[in-house]
Amino acid sequence: MPPRPRADHRVRPGRTESGGPPRRTTPRPLTLGPGHDTPGRRPRNRHPSGPAPGRPRTLAGRARRENATAWAFISPSVLIILGLSIVPVVWSLLLSFRADDLVTPGRWVGLDNYRALVRDPGFRTAVENTLVYAGLYVPLSLAGGLVLALALNRRIRLIGLYRTLIFVPFVISAAAQGVLFFFILDPQFGVANSLLHHLGVSRQGFLSDPGQALYLLVAISLWSGVGFCVVVYLAALQDVPQELIESARLDGANRLRVLWHIKLPSLTPVTVFLLLWELITALQVFDLIYVTTKGGPLGSTTVIVYFVWEQAFQMFTAGYGAAAAYVLAAALLVAGAALRLYRRRRPGAAPDGAVR
Repeated sequence: MPPRPRADHRVRPGRTESGGPPRRTTPRPLTLGPGHDTPGRRPRNRHPSGPAPGRPRTLAGRARRENATAWAFISPSVLIILGLSIVPVVWSLLLSFRADDLVTPGRWVGLDNYRALVRDPGFRTAVENTLVYAGLYVPLSLAGGLVLALALNRRIRLIGLYRTLIFVPFVISAAAQGVLFFFILDPQFGVANSLLHHLGVSRQGFLSDPGQALYLLVAISLWSGVGFCVVVYLAALQDVPQELIESARLDGANRLRVLWHIKLPSLTPVTVFLLLWELITALQVFDLIYVTTKGGPLGSTTVIVYFVWEQAFQMFTAGYGAAAAYVLAAALLVAGAALRLYRRRRPGAAPDGAVR
């Protein structure tokens, strides 16, 4: 019989002796196919733009919910602002173009109320009294506040008590101040006339004298209003760099030169703020006059705000009073715009929003 062929014991490339695939001697790296993850963990989201489980599906939905929550919290304040500020302003503006007594139906008159104001001697007197009051009160309050602030900007004994006593009149309401000084300046039984009698001076009319009433009201306002200027100036003086003051003194500058060349330039922004604040306060004075003189005697203390109140709630010409109120509002806007323009054009002024 023919001899059997010998088995070829050579191993083919890529095969084992048993005919299977070759064995690997090193571990195969662990790779996971798409959609798979480590056992025991939740599958990851393979799409970066897709939403994560348990979270809002889109950022827009989350933003809408946050906006709704925010509006739910601020809606009471918004309603109050709309009801007590914006709506009355718009309504009074429309009222200034009407002849209305707030009782019977009114009629549209256009600019007739404003034309009547130009020819009204009572309104002209109110404007003059307001300008005199503001022209005296504003510079005197700034000057008095600066002088007292410089005096109180020292380390002396009981300085905290002195500062408190200066500021206390500011927190007293104008109505309480009016009642207090009404009794002090009473022509018959007031303390002021009693002191003048002991000094041998004849009795004065004070608030019942047309030549004295307005100036006494300015003095009463200064007694209470200077405290605010003192506090603001005192805070500004304490922010003046001490290095500049010490350098100036080392160079031989006296106190007057330090005040003029270092302290006052540093107080310029504060002075502009106080100027606008005190001007608005002076143009809006009402409660002190209402409690003390009620515009008298002989209209010598009638200011614009009291004129508006008198026309609207005593004469029942609400449209005419609203027109006078908007003349005052226009004056306040002009004053504010002028001061803002001055701050922008002043050499060395910092732009809006910049830190000085």
